[in-house]
Amino acid sequence: MKKEIKILAVLGVILFSFFAFKPLEIKKTIVIDAGHGGYDVGKDLYGFEEKTITEAVAKKIKELNNDANVEIVLIREGDISMELKERVSIINNLKPDLVISLHVNSNSNMQANGVQAFIPSNETFKDKSKEIAEIIIDKLTATGNLLKRNTTEAPFYILKNANCPVMTLEMGFLSNEKDRNYITSEKGQNEIAAKILEAVK
Repeated sequence: MKKEIKILAVLGVILFSFFAFKPLEIKKTIVIDAGHGGYDVGKDLYGFEEKTITEAVAKKIKELNNDANVEIVLIREGDISMELKERVSIINNLKPDLVISLHVNSNSNMQANGVQAFIPSNETFKDKSKEIAEIIIDKLTATGNLLKRNTTEAPFYILKNANCPVMTLEMGFLSNEKDRNYITSEKGQNEIAAKILEAVK
């Protein structure tokens, strides 16, 4: 009997140690930069403004997040003007795990459509940025509502100056009727937000 009690006591200590010292999941900070804002409307076509679309999707990403280990930080909350330098300063002070700068595309060729990502060319963050960008694009295009385009290096200010993995995500073409109907709809914006969130968790 005493031997059985000792064995149970040892097992109890082992189980307590396992749960007491189980490593906690590391919390990730994801910054969402809603492109444009205030006097800078971005693309402005068919009665839709880029700044409104990017802000709506950014807010939905934050609202949909229910993962305690993922913190979503919005750079722009509301229709306000922000300089690129100010955005980068916020990013680098936060030291996030990832930055997604949301934008929408347009083209004189109204047939051009789809999701595209731009990433930095510096060696420190290029590979990780590309890896996550491609996961996001795969998620966004899996439903068939958006065409998959490429991931390309670009010399954009935020890409060059953010000290972390970062991308500019073009969520679709405002100049293309199919894309426009999707990215300006409540359903489309909810799906885009959910897929981005799913990809970064």
